[in-house]
Amino acid sequence: MFQPVSLFIGLRYSRSKSRAGFISFITFFSTVGILLGVASLITVVSVMNGFEGELKKRILGIVPHVIVTQENSVKVSSFKAWPELRTQLLQQKHIEQVTPFLSSEALIQSSVNLQGVLLQGIIPEFEKNNIINSHMLSGSLSSLSEQAYSIVIGQSLANKLKVSMQDTVRLVLPNKTIFTPMGRVPVQRNFIISGIFDVGSQVDDAMVYVHNTYGAKLLRRKGDGIDQLRLYLDDAFNAKQVIKALTLANQDDFPINPLNFTTWNDSQGALFSAVNMEKKMMWLMLSLIVAVAAFNIVSALVMVVVEKQGEIGILQTLGLSRMGIVKIFITQGMVNGLWGVTLGSFFGVLIVLNLNGILATFGLNILGGGYAAQSLPVQLEVYNVVVIVLSALAMSFFATLYPAFQASKTQPAEVLRNE
Repeated sequence: MFQPVSLFIGLRYSRSKSRAGFISFITFFSTVGILLGVASLITVVSVMNGFEGELKKRILGIVPHVIVTQENSVKVSSFKAWPELRTQLLQQKHIEQVTPFLSSEALIQSSVNLQGVLLQGIIPEFEKNNIINSHMLSGSLSSLSEQAYSIVIGQSLANKLKVSMQDTVRLVLPNKTIFTPMGRVPVQRNFIISGIFDVGSQVDDAMVYVHNTYGAKLLRRKGDGIDQLRLYLDDAFNAKQVIKALTLANQDDFPINPLNFTTWNDSQGALFSAVNMEKKMMWLMLSLIVAVAAFNIVSALVMVVVEKQGEIGILQTLGLSRMGIVKIFITQGMVNGLWGVTLGSFFGVLIVLNLNGILATFGLNILGGGYAAQSLPVQLEVYNVVVIVLSALAMSFFATLYPAFQASKTQPAEVLRNE
């Protein structure tokens, strides 16, 4: 089969067995270095994607993506027109679900412990898609409608309070007080535990759920007590775009004016910014490993150029152009880079797809003893693999340029004088 002469000679050089042992050694380890760098980068980036995905699911699955409140809500007892507003919000782009709720800071007390929590009063019928429902260890959110003054708490909180199903806990509202013969005391009420969930995030010991009816009574509110709407989006990172659209629509379209909008970024933004920065730093550090391995090609090619001086001079006297010489050594260097990138991508994807099995085989638990039952979150994205492959190939290409152009500067008369 016909091949351009530069490609043919470059491929022959890359397969040559007669080169010096030290050159072969450097060439081999430059290929292995690219292989290991690419495989490591694919593995680590996939794990970081998995952790980010788990954070989005476990934290942003509970924390509202967007909260809609009525301006000057301190002066109003409830959101009376929320059903109509909910209907209109569901028609907006990126909004998948809208659920009404009330919230307040509270203290939850058992016979052995006391803990500060965020109390949320919900309507269970609207919370069927809530992540809590899919992570219930005992009971369900619907039990809040079946049993008066019942409460659903997290497993972590239950452990701290040393309580279980059907135990009684006391909710205390330190910001709400009433007059009694004993003086002013905080509003408080006993609730029965009807459900325990375990999402596996920091909200497990910081949030409790009651029915909005009993939450409104506890807060001394009239009606259903609803004062906020929680928006679930198709992607939590679309929150700013949604708020911009809602702010424009709020001027004329909604039945309540004006409205306030807050996002998950106000409470959880710092955490996700830290994760994103860590992800970028891992990209940078592992990319430098690939770059170092790729530029080992420079050393190998420089020595090949020195070794092949005579052959380069002969090729030039036979009429091969300087650009043809450049193409020969670019081809030789890219073959090594291509082998490293191809094998690195193959082994990287293979490791990612079987990472938890590999860790289990060697008895490794990266998450620590407290997470023995959990697997390492892994999310392989084709886009990331393509970027890594193209970046590694680009580094390999740039590494071949200097030796290739140095080879093209060879003077045949000088080289062949003593031949």
